[in-house]
Amino acid sequence: MKDLLNRERKGFTLIEILVVVVIIAILAAISVPIYIQYVQGARASDAQSQIGAIYNSAKMFYMDKDRWPTTVEELEEFGYLQMDDATRRSWEFSLNGQETIVATSTGEMPGGAGKEVTFDIQQGKFFGYGLPSEGGGDGGF
Repeated sequence: MKDLLNRERKGFTLIEILVVVVIIAILAAISVPIYIQYVQGARASDAQSQIGAIYNSAKMFYMDKDRWPTTVEELEEFGYLQMDDATRRSWEFSLNGQETIVATSTGEMPGGAGKEVTFDIQQGKFFGYGLPSEGGGDGGF
């Protein structure tokens, strides 16, 4: 009888295992949305970078030609802009006068087609995919 009482228990109880599982579930519930937002921001940064190049090219075009370019292709045609093939496959860019520059994702972007990153030229701010939804994205040119 004495040996039965002094015998050491091995293993974990069901309650201990459930507590660990609940803690892991809580950590996952907190970290997964943050990770998804981080990935979207990383994908959108390619578009933001290219929008910056387009905006600077458009300003140079305006200084030389006394008019704002109508398309991104016009900037490329006159030699003001060079875009790499990977960016071109993932994003389509459009100029909307001197108001906005919009990047729309294609089907080849891992995040899916139809995502938009918009740069408001007047406000100098980014809006859309991969950016905080309230108040627009920080950073301008």
